[in-house]
Parts: sequence; C-alpha cells; structure tokens
Amino acid sequence: MFCIYNIMEEDEEEYVDQPADLPDGPHFYPQVEFNDKPESLFFNDGIRRIDFILVYEDEDKKEFEKRTMSQRRKAYRSICAMSFNDKLMFVKVHLPWDVLCTYAEVLHIKLPIRPNDMTPRPSMWRFFTCITKHFYPDEKLIQKEVEFFTAPFEKNRQDCFYIKDKDLFFTPSMRSRMACYILSKAQYEIRGNIIKFGITKLLNSGVYKAAYPLHDYVVFLFACSPSERYLLYNEWANPKNFYKMQPLDLIRKYYGEKVGIYFAWLGFYTMMLAVAAVVGLGCFIYGLKSQETSTWSKEVCDPDIGGKIVMCPQCDLCKYWILNSTCETSQKLSIFDNFGTLVFAVFMSIWVTLFLEFWKRYQAELEYEWDTVEFLEQEEPPRPEYEARCIYERKNPITEKVPFTSCGRCVRISIGIGTVCFWIMLILASIVAIIVYRLAVFITFSYQLRNNNLKNLEPIKEYVTPQMATSVTASLISFVVIMILNILYERVAIWITNFELPRTRTDYENSLTMKMFLFQFVNYYSSCFYIAFVKGKIVGYPGKPVKLLGEYRSEECDPGGCLMELTTQLAIIMGGKAIWNNIQEVLLPWVKNWLFRRCGSNVTEKVTPRWEQDYQLQAISQLGLFYEYLEMVIQFGFVTLFVASFPLAPVLALINNLFEIRVDAWKFTTQSRRIVPQKAQDIGAWQPILQGIAILAVATNAMIIAFTSDMIPRLVYYWSFSVFPYSDNTEHTMRGYINSSLSVFNISDSPFDLTDIAMSAPSNLTTCRYRDFRYPPGHPWQYEHNIQYWHVLGAKLAFIIVVEHIVYLTKFLLSYVIPDVPYAVKERIKREKYLTHVILHETSLKLVTRRLKPLIDDKISHDATNFNKEEIEMKATLTPIEENN
Repeated sequence: MFCIYNIMEEDEEEYVDQPADLPDGPHFYPQVEFNDKPESLFFNDGIRRIDFILVYEDEDKKEFEKRTMSQRRKAYRSICAMSFNDKLMFVKVHLPWDVLCTYAEVLHIKLPIRPNDMTPRPSMWRFFTCITKHFYPDEKLIQKEVEFFTAPFEKNRQDCFYIKDKDLFFTPSMRSRMACYILSKAQYEIRGNIIKFGITKLLNSGVYKAAYPLHDYVVFLFACSPSERYLLYNEWANPKNFYKMQPLDLIRKYYGEKVGIYFAWLGFYTMMLAVAAVVGLGCFIYGLKSQETSTWSKEVCDPDIGGKIVMCPQCDLCKYWILNSTCETSQKLSIFDNFGTLVFAVFMSIWVTLFLEFWKRYQAELEYEWDTVEFLEQEEPPRPEYEARCIYERKNPITEKVPFTSCGRCVRISIGIGTVCFWIMLILASIVAIIVYRLAVFITFSYQLRNNNLKNLEPIKEYVTPQMATSVTASLISFVVIMILNILYERVAIWITNFELPRTRTDYENSLTMKMFLFQFVNYYSSCFYIAFVKGKIVGYPGKPVKLLGEYRSEECDPGGCLMELTTQLAIIMGGKAIWNNIQEVLLPWVKNWLFRRCGSNVTEKVTPRWEQDYQLQAISQLGLFYEYLEMVIQFGFVTLFVASFPLAPVLALINNLFEIRVDAWKFTTQSRRIVPQKAQDIGAWQPILQGIAILAVATNAMIIAFTSDMIPRLVYYWSFSVFPYSDNTEHTMRGYINSSLSVFNISDSPFDLTDIAMSAPSNLTTCRYRDFRYPPGHPWQYEHNIQYWHVLGAKLAFIIVVEHIVYLTKFLLSYVIPDVPYAVKERIKREKYLTHVILHETSLKLVTRRLKPLIDDKISHDATNFNKEEIEMKATLTPIEENN
C-alpha cells in the first residue's frame, strides 16, 4: 500500500509512487521555477491538477536550528515533490486516476451512475416565480446541477458509473478530501513497535507549517467560464445580496457537506427568525401603545400617590427614596411587562418546536440531495490517532481492535466527566464570589457616597450611584474571569477529548461539542439565571433582612424590578456580543492577512503563485465550525430561554444573522484558506442541544412570567383583591394596586438608626414601604406573609403547571404530526434504491455477458469444428460400403 502519490512539477516527469516505509535516505527532486501563471491550479504541463499543498521552512537558512533535527525533518518530507520561494518550500501533491479510484472506494464516496429521470415534485411557489426569482442567485451564472442516481464507488465496476471525462469525474473537493485522508495515514517513522504517522502530528511538531487544498482563482479566466470561487464571492459573499437565498449546492460542492449543512442550518434559522421577529415587533408595539393606559405605571408617576410614598432603604447604609423617582423605569417596564409578552412567550414555545421539526424535514431533503442518507458510522473511517492505539482485540458481532479495555474506557470517561464537573463548579464558585463582591462593594460605595469621601469624582459625583458603581466593577471583573476561564477550559476540553480517544472524527467533534457547550452554557447564562430567579427573591424585610454568610445583606432588585434589569442585561449582551463578534470576524482576519502579506511578501518576485496566495490567508482552526455553531446556539438560547423579558430578541437576532451569513461567507471565500471538505449528514451534537434548549425554554419563560414579572400579582389583584371583601370597589379594576403591593414597616423596628439619612422625607417620618405582601406593624402576625401572598404564590405555581402542560402537550402533538422525513423524500429514496440496484445489476450482467461472449464463441466454434470432423470421418467410413454395393 502506498501512503502518498505525487507528481513532479516538471512536464517530462512521470508518476512517482512512494511506499509507506521511509526510504533509505532523503530523496530530493529538482526544484522547478515558477512559470508566472499566478492563478494556475495545475503543474507546468497544464494537465495534472494540484490536489493539496504542504508548506515547510528550509532549515538550511535557519542558523539557530540544529543540523540533526534538520536532516531528520528532511527525511520525513522526502516522500513528496517540492517547489520553493525564499525560505518557504511548497510541496504540491497530485493524485493519479488509479489512486482516486482506490480511495473513492475506501471512503465510500457516492458517484453518478446515470442521470436522474425521476420527475421532481413541483414547488408550491411556482405560481409566484416572477416575485421569488429576485430572492435567488442569478440562474444564468449559477445553473441548477443535473441530478444523478448515485452509488458508492467500486474500482472493479467502473463501467457502471457515468464517466464522461476522467479529469472531471472526481470534483476538486473530493480530490482534496482523499488527499487529506492519505496524508493522515502516511507513515513517517517506525521505532520498534511504535509507528508514527499522520500529517496532523507533523504540523503540531513544526515539521510542516501548513497543509491545505487550493482555492479556485478569483477572477474570470475565460469570459464564459467563471470559477466556483468567483461565483460564491459574487452571488453569496457580496453584502448587496443579503436578501437572497444561498447557493447551497455550490457551497456544498466547493466546501463539502459539513460546511454546506452549517450554512443551510443558519439560513433556515434566519428565515424562521423572520416570523418570530414580526410577532415580537408586534408585541413591542402593543407594549408601547399600552404604556399610556397602564394604571399601575400612572400610579407610580402620580405625585399624589407615588410622590407621597417613602420607600425603605435597600441596604444597611442606603438612603430612603420616593417611589415616583422610578417613574421613568416603570414606564419602560410596562412596555415589556404586559399581556402581550405572555402571548409572545407561548408563541415562542410553539415556534421553537416548529423550527426544529421543519428543520428535520429540510435536513432530510438535503441528505437525499447530497447523498448522505446512508452515511453511517461504519462508513466513516477511524481517526489515525485511534488506529495507532488499537492494541486490544474485542470480540463482538464484528470483531475489531480497540485502544483500551472496557475498564480502561470507563476510567477515561470517568476522568473526563469529573474534570468537566470540576470546571463547571469552578465557574459557579466564581459567580458566587462575584455576588459576594457585589454585596460588599455595594455597602462600601453606599458608605463612601453617604460621607462624601469620593472627592476625586467631583465632576461626575452626582451621576455615580452605589448600584451603578457596583454593576460596572462587577461586570468588568466578571468579563475578565469569563475570558480567562474560556481560554483555559478550551485547552482542558481538547485535552480531555484527546484523552478519551473517540473512534471517528464525528465522535470526536460531538464529544468536544458537549463539553464546550456545558461550560459555555454556565458561563454565558449564569448571570441571566441569577437575575431572573435568584436576585431579590429571598431578601426578608427591612427589620430582618436575609444575609449571605451572616454578614452581607441579600441583594435586592433595582427600584424598577428585576424584569427590567433582565431586559437590560439581555439587550446589552445580545447587542454588544453581536457587534463585537462581527468586528472580530471582519476586522481581525483582514488585518492579519494584510500584515502577513506585508511582512512576508517577496519583493523580488512580481507574480505570486496560487499556493503562496493561499498560504498568506488565515488557517482554519482545529475546531473548524465549532465556534460558528456555538455563537449561533448561544444566540438561540437568548432568543428562546429569556424571550418573555425581551420580545425584541428575535429582531436583534434576525438583523445579526443577515450580516452573519455574509460575513462568514466573505471570511470563508476571501480571508481563509480553503477548508478540507468533509462529509456530514446533519449538524451533529448541536441537534440534541437545540432540543434541550427548546424544552428548557418552556420552563424558564413560564417561571420568568410567574416569578420575575408582576403579571401574576396584578392578575390576582384584579380578579380577587380589587373588589369586596378586600376593597370597596364595586367592579374589577387596577386602581390601588401599587398601594396593595407595598407593605408597611415601622422605622422604630429597624436594627439600625437610619432616620438621619432620610431623603426628601417628612421630619416626622415613622414608617416606610417595601415591596412584599406582609401584615403591617401592630397586627397580631406583623411582618408575616398575608393572605394575598399565598394567593399570589398559588396562582404562580398554578400558572407554571398549566402553561407547561399545555405547551408541552402542544409540542408533543406537533412533533408527532409532523414527520421527520417528508413522504415525497421517502418515496424518492425507495425509488432511487430500486433503480440503482436495477442499473447496477443490468450493467454487471452486460459486463459478464460481454466477457463471456468470446468464450462462448470459442466454444461454439470448437464444437462446430469437432462436429465437422466427425461428419467427415463418418462419410469416409461410409464411402467404401456404398462403392461395394
């Protein structure tokens, strides 16, 4: 078996096959000058295509490296052809036809048998072609590809396949994929029983600096033949086409199924977001309209109601404050805390189910069209790192070798789970530490501001509040902690996954995805969960506050309530994260490429070849599309988990995604090296993650409405406590709700003397108000929860149970009614399997008949000859008898 098949750059050279074992000594081939064709993807003869590029640095020009290491690395690289540019040496790999056929069979690549003669199902949008054509790429440039019946390639049955031109039968992405697979299996050193192989290890150890397939040329070489890369840039990556559908078939053809399925998912998610954005925007407009009619908001702003209510301090050293000082906040809160938000939260719970179910159907269509329906784990080759460690034999229905015993596997998995749990607990510990910091700093700032000790802040002193100072410093510390933990945990997660040694690349990526997402989930959402479900929920009352660690008073919500704080947090995180990510994805790659070209350009050479142009681009990360998926899934979590507090989340997500698609397309097409095409059937481990978020979203939104917003207390007051026997009103109304929702506290019952810090309060102040449902002082059960509290609590629990059961039942029914695979796709799959079987059988039968025909003809000819001889002999024996007669 051969590890690498390559061709010299010289036109007169023949194919050179190098065996897997290292040669006796370094083999160096003549270096060929560049032929001044910068966009050429071929060797100098213009026939043999360059399928892969390896780059290394010539150690002879590096005086600080040891000579022995230089010779050793040269020996590893001696199995390939090379060209050079200054210190960089470019190895150009070519796969001949025989090698392509061999590895197409090894990798189970499906290839055309004959054109598909099945009539496609007419589109439901065919009647609106005159309108929809403007939302699709230019059909004159990107024509619809001919559909074929396909089957896994078999080298000994080439006649069965639709081969019109051997040079075009295997697409460049297929050739690159096979070249990368061969390089990943290439052996470069044998030490006793230890065999070292794989281009990945050579890259990590610095033997090679880069390994990548070549991009197509960017410009038109011929007026009638634009390159695939040019078409992608012009019709996909160009920002002016943000409103158009993506050319998914061309993306898949150029970058492979894995990249194609990512952009298909991102485009489908964005399209579904448009529906949610319209409903969310309508909910927001309804909140703006209802702001003017909000009775409870008007009571807060009323000088005769809110202006006469003195609120208790929110910390031991805080000041008294007047309720109507939160007028502006209460007006903003009424925009998001209304009945429209409840309807929108239920709608989003149904929307997320429809999104996942319709995506499964769309994914099934792509699986059929892209020939990944039967892409099973058994067909995916094991990772070279896995095969190198397979020393134990495991007996099962399919006997195979494994890298460790069952006990060893359990130990590795246990260590991995334990490490992940430890890091998650470390995040939680950092969150608790930041909460303690907030409480301690809040008291410190309150004391400093009270005693006018912040003289250095005199210009902005009136704008500096304890809440603002605490939030800003805590946010900065939290940001630094998050970034540090992200960097450390990424390395830990990769180390754990390598230690577990998954069998295939898909298993590796799925395992790493689950580890990274669990960490990122806690890292990104912990602050939102804290504000929504912890902050301000267990605070006691002014006379007996709940204290953390027996010293720090539990943090209360801002005067406007925790829902407004959660809304602000989501708006800042989503908006800021989107802006920062897009700046990073646009600015950083461009700056890095510009600096790389400027610092590494060769002044003496006027024309830069294609392989050097691609080397100057950014390399694709080892994690590939992981960060792209992670960014969108985190956004999906914000859109679904906390949408009850921020109906505009889908609108922000839609705007971001319209830019995200084009930015990612621009980055892949112009700023990054061409990614090695990979096979993929679906979005992998992200599918169950999305389903888990969808299930969790129902509970979180129901709990936000129940425990974070004031909707349930207002409903309880409207239907129960606004009329007799709890009120003198004769009809249900919201008048008097503010007074009903605030309890009374006697200042003389406070453990601290706070009357000296009263703010705009009467000199004879004896009581203050606080947000809770408790009996007033002087009552036999003073400061205990009153009957209204228990009504509200019962209503909250009932609301959660009823809403969750209704929504979950609806989700289950929708999941049951909507099949994962469309009926038409099932029928087409069955039909194609049948026709493919018939075609292969008929072709094989014709082949056998054609091969047997010469043998049959020889047999018939031989039998005829024998028959003629017997007839002659018979005539010869009969002739004398006739003569005698």
